[in-house]
Amino acid sequence: MPKKRAPPNKRRGSAQTDKAGTGKAENGKVTTNGTASNDVNGIIDELDLLDLASDARACTGVLSSHPSSRDLKIDNYSLTFHGVELFQDTRVELTCGRRYGLIGLNGCGKSSFLSSLGNREVPIPDHIDIFHLKREMAASDKTALQCVMEVDELRVRLEKEAEELAQLEGQEVEDTLMEIYERLDEMEADNAEVKAARILHGLGFTHAMMHTKTRDFSGGWRMRISLARALFVKPHLLLLDEPTNHLDLEACVWLEEELKSYQRILVLISHSQDFLNGVCTNIIHMHQGKLNYYSGNYDSYVKTRSELEENQMKKYDWEQEFVDCLQDYIARFGHGSAKLARQAQSKEKTLRKMVEAGLTEKVVEDKTISFYFPDVEKVPPPVIMVQNVSFQYAEDKPLIYKNLEFGLDLDSRIALVGPNGAGKSTLLKLIVGELIPSDGLIRKYSHLRIGRYHQHLQDLLDLDLSALEWMMKNFPDIKEVEKMRRIIGRYGLTGKQQICPIRNLSDGQRCRCIFAWLAFQGPHMLLLDEPTNHLDIETIDALADAINDFDGGLVLVSHDFRLINQVAKEIWVCEKQTVTKWSGDILSYKENLKRNILKEEKSSKKEGGKNGSKAKNGTSKSGKK
Repeated sequence: MPKKRAPPNKRRGSAQTDKAGTGKAENGKVTTNGTASNDVNGIIDELDLLDLASDARACTGVLSSHPSSRDLKIDNYSLTFHGVELFQDTRVELTCGRRYGLIGLNGCGKSSFLSSLGNREVPIPDHIDIFHLKREMAASDKTALQCVMEVDELRVRLEKEAEELAQLEGQEVEDTLMEIYERLDEMEADNAEVKAARILHGLGFTHAMMHTKTRDFSGGWRMRISLARALFVKPHLLLLDEPTNHLDLEACVWLEEELKSYQRILVLISHSQDFLNGVCTNIIHMHQGKLNYYSGNYDSYVKTRSELEENQMKKYDWEQEFVDCLQDYIARFGHGSAKLARQAQSKEKTLRKMVEAGLTEKVVEDKTISFYFPDVEKVPPPVIMVQNVSFQYAEDKPLIYKNLEFGLDLDSRIALVGPNGAGKSTLLKLIVGELIPSDGLIRKYSHLRIGRYHQHLQDLLDLDLSALEWMMKNFPDIKEVEKMRRIIGRYGLTGKQQICPIRNLSDGQRCRCIFAWLAFQGPHMLLLDEPTNHLDIETIDALADAINDFDGGLVLVSHDFRLINQVAKEIWVCEKQTVTKWSGDILSYKENLKRNILKEEKSSKKEGGKNGSKAKNGTSKSGKK
């Protein structure tokens, strides 16, 4: 048994509790007395306590792993959402030290599955603390740095659990206890601020932003604060639902480097194949109401699944052919001579045994989606001219751009990259006319139709209407319901998905509805601002194919390296008040970002080591005591 540490109440303060002795959210913090609580147990963000979808979700399962194990295994896991069965009697198996990528078609239940784990709707041992990232940090007067550091109060609960486990025996208990001790060592208070600042810096926060109140940040930046809290705590079970949605390419690369060494259990939903390849050790494919497990990253999963399905189809075809032969023989000779009848009975017995043992199922292919942007009439170049354009949001604000000069036409295939705040989305707004240049001029072809996609377009959706009703309302010239059904069906919304209220659709399905609305306007130019958020991998590939078939122009802002690599011919870097063309492709740009991040981390550790050494020796820069 490991050596016991000093009782927690002798070393640090105790946790806050309410009078009833139950956990509650107080002043933006999750507080608990360390005892089991059905509502708050583990590191669940305070906003997650208000999971409005939980009332529509029913979940069952049986814990099959040891109560003190670091692994989590749940048998007979079933989940229904709004009465629709998403999973039936499948197995949840999460091993400590593994990083799982959770994939599946939009609407198959990925987010509902994470929520059921994050809210402990199935039996999960108390010592497995959970952080489920799915909403941004609540707006308050606390600074970003304070919000990250306050999660340090988890230490109190870990100490209490260590004290309780120390009274028990067994290898499982010993392993769990050792891990808790390691985590307590990681969370020493004297390093907390440095650790929190490093994480925030990696996610794009400047020193000034770290000390800015959270209420002054947009939702995207508050989501980064929530992500920083999760990385600071390093919970035993970390659940991330599309963590890259609000990040720029540089922050995505930093997060990939940070997560690829996560030592506990990580389950993440991501639409980025590149990100899944860099982080994951295993893939969980949600298919036909089951959880299917594959070793390796996304590329390994694709190869393994292809081989398994090929073998399955070969076995299926052989069995079906053999069954047909048996049935044919039985039908022909079952009532013939005694000898032939006996042989027919023998074959009938063989057939019955095969059926009872279970025949190989036919491979069920994922539904294929085919996006479509209609052809447009040719427009003589240049379609858009940006002439000596400068822009700032106010006179007392710094310039975002200064003296920009470039042209766009229907052959343009451009990806805008660069750090957050450099002005990528601002440039798209300037081009479309939503913002007016502070100086200079933007000329456009008089009959130019621009289709601009951005995340706030979902606000246009009437959640009480169905997708079919909403599209008919927006395009009253289309009188035939079946014609509109075919239009929506091109974007993967079929059957009941077209006629149920939009509020019952997943985020990805709502995005498809927006794409149908956007494409039907017949734009000459597509300005796409983070179009992959909430889309599954198959839908992103369909979007890439549609863009490549589109005969108009494209300006793309995305954190998805693979999509950029599929559709962009030029990479433009937005930085230092201007736009410059990158000499290589997007993959070389990623490698450059990675080198810079590793170089900065190395320099930061070196500097921190020097400062720590000076503090230890008690010397100043002059070398005096």
